[in-house]
Amino acid sequence: MSERLTDIEARIRSVEQLSSVIEAMRGMAAARAQEASHHLAGVQAYAATIAAAIGRVAPSRQTPATARWRKGSHLVVALCAEQGFAGGFSRRILDRFVRLRNDSQDQAVKLLLIGDRGLLAALERDLQPSWSAPMISATAEAASLSNHIMEEIYERIGKGPVERVSLLYAHPGGAMADIIERQIIPFDASQLDRPAGRTPPLLHLSPETLFESLAEEYVFAEICEAVVLSYAAENETRMRAMMSAERNVSETLETLTASARRQRQEEISNEISELSTSILSSASA
Repeated sequence: MSERLTDIEARIRSVEQLSSVIEAMRGMAAARAQEASHHLAGVQAYAATIAAAIGRVAPSRQTPATARWRKGSHLVVALCAEQGFAGGFSRRILDRFVRLRNDSQDQAVKLLLIGDRGLLAALERDLQPSWSAPMISATAEAASLSNHIMEEIYERIGKGPVERVSLLYAHPGGAMADIIERQIIPFDASQLDRPAGRTPPLLHLSPETLFESLAEEYVFAEICEAVVLSYAAENETRMRAMMSAERNVSETLETLTASARRQRQEEISNEISELSTSILSSASA
């Protein structure tokens, strides 16, 4: 009996240690999600500034460079999880990619995958990315990763026909993150509001050249926003997973504590019984 109680108490200590680890992971995920939320406001303000500039210099509601986008492949940048304990985060992104690919008929759909955990999940499903890179581990890395993605996209555009480029990412908030598909190339100026009643700006470049430069900057801002949103969604998902794990650990701890209590009572009862038997034996002798 004593060995059994010792085993239970050892398991209780292990579960308590696990509970501490889970609590720490939940706290880190919550802090990262909050950090991403604060960073997002700056990214969106930057995108809004670029959008306003485009609205003032755009020579028309259409993209000047539309003609160079000919029939070709569809590049899908899928933002998945970098770390584990995020539930089905990467799986849901990849499920959406598979549906998108299946719906594309004859068009070649190429997967540009972000996130090491997402890469593992993709390989398990026999999905071979055309290119991959690690996801950010802090919001300060968002701009660097966005530049890296931009470089890869434009390098591929330069090498062969690309018809369009889309982002696939999770949006935080709610019980389960929404999966967003967003086309970023070709850039469509008609999606932006043009300010009315303002004097046209004095330009030192042709409107078309300036427009293309601003359009690229806006695409960068869109990628950066998606990266930050995905990072926030990943950490929100991890936080919810840790909260669920905490509940399971708490229930396990309660069960083990009750079991240890019963074992302890049985030991005490057995000791009293043995002592009573010994006293009775001594008295009868």
